[in-house]
Amino acid sequence: MSRIVAIVGRPNVGKSRLFNRLARKRISIVHDQPGVTRDVISTEVKEGGYTLLDTGGLGLKGGETPRQLVAASEQQVAFAIEAATLVLFVIDGREGVTNLDETIAASLRRANKKVIVVANKVDFDEGKAELAPVYRFGLGEPMMVSAEHGRGEDYLREAILAALGPVPAEEEGARAPDAPLCVCFIGRPNVGKSSLGNRLLESDRLIVSPIPGTTRDAVEIDFHFKGRDGKMYPFSLIDTAGIKAATKLASPIEYFSRLRSLDAIQRADVIFMVVDAIDGITHQDKAIAGEATKERKPIVVVVNKWDLVHKAFKDPAGIQGYDNEREYREKYEKALFERLFFTPGSPVIFVSAMSGYEIDRMLNAAVKLHRSLDKKLPTARLNETLGELAERVPPPSIANKRFRVYYAVQTGNRPYRIRIFCNREEQLSESYRRYLESGLVKEFDLEGCPIYFDLVGKPKGGLRASIHGANRDHDESGRPLPKWKQAEIDED
Repeated sequence: MSRIVAIVGRPNVGKSRLFNRLARKRISIVHDQPGVTRDVISTEVKEGGYTLLDTGGLGLKGGETPRQLVAASEQQVAFAIEAATLVLFVIDGREGVTNLDETIAASLRRANKKVIVVANKVDFDEGKAELAPVYRFGLGEPMMVSAEHGRGEDYLREAILAALGPVPAEEEGARAPDAPLCVCFIGRPNVGKSSLGNRLLESDRLIVSPIPGTTRDAVEIDFHFKGRDGKMYPFSLIDTAGIKAATKLASPIEYFSRLRSLDAIQRADVIFMVVDAIDGITHQDKAIAGEATKERKPIVVVVNKWDLVHKAFKDPAGIQGYDNEREYREKYEKALFERLFFTPGSPVIFVSAMSGYEIDRMLNAAVKLHRSLDKKLPTARLNETLGELAERVPPPSIANKRFRVYYAVQTGNRPYRIRIFCNREEQLSESYRRYLESGLVKEFDLEGCPIYFDLVGKPKGGLRASIHGANRDHDESGRPLPKWKQAEIDED
């Protein structure tokens, strides 16, 4: 049976701070401004074997947050309460009970859920807490805590576990599920990341609004997907806030939203880079793509809002400068790779969150990329390929010297790490690096997989001095190595 604990309450009573306290890590953004949390944020609390949900504040005023966002946030709270096994109803212990608290309490009684009333912000003197009216809620005795300072935390944890009951024992012989493939949506604000997430989840789990910046936290949700091979694949989806340039952040909230998004990129296995089918590629898209490539993550480029392109070409006027949809698509993809330097072979999927067009292709592409990340590249074939690439297109001459590869070996995956022993590492130009990367991607069928070259230049003592454990004289195919590379390569 599911064990879900939802934190609810009016705005600015400390729900997100309590969420972070119980999760033992900073997940939800904490700020004095009401309405910072909008989507439902979730995390697994291992000590108690339950899922913890943080929700937006109920009863926000339209002046504080646009009305459609208020309605959407409250729908998310309703979802959390419906899904919850236990509700933590948070009030401000210093301010006492408000009319809005009374209204929320009445709705919780009607929901017929287990409820723990949590009087937050009771930092030191219990006598200053205005809690007498709380007993009229009919929801039991309140627990006094301070989410900021940790007061009452242990007692609250015990109360939660008592209300949930013992963690169900796993069935004998049950097989642990495979770790989910973690995918992350990134992109500038209002390109449709949350809409795509809802389409994948087949529910309105994420708040969608035409107002840029609606999503603030990085929201992580688990789901399953049936692949082309008929198998069910576990996924973990992270929907991030639109990433703004650091120089354009208007508030601390936007600053922390940016940090959450960048952290989500680091945690993800595969990145969905979302761009707008009509707007084309912007400078902001280029900056965001740079954040993902900096982390050497495999990227699936998702061109969203393709339904608008369909619609435009049904009209006789079409889109100015293009004869048909096919030409528009081809030129769009060409411009995309000219402006954004992705890993060679990164899949480009043209989709529509609105109509559902080609949505499954996104996840199939992610599954294929994920599988490709664990290949072992035979050392002999790797060196042959690099030699052939150098013969086909010699490296450019820099200061009358050319970059030269002596020996290469794979030293890691995710990303692929190739240690290259060479004459001078500074002579590998960026354009020639991309040429070698592209050649290896094509040769080993690594489309979309990032490759990192770890260059080891020839020291004064010669090549042998740069290679540890000199005791091998044959490669993996049993062929004798030249004298200059008769050495064991340190692959650690």
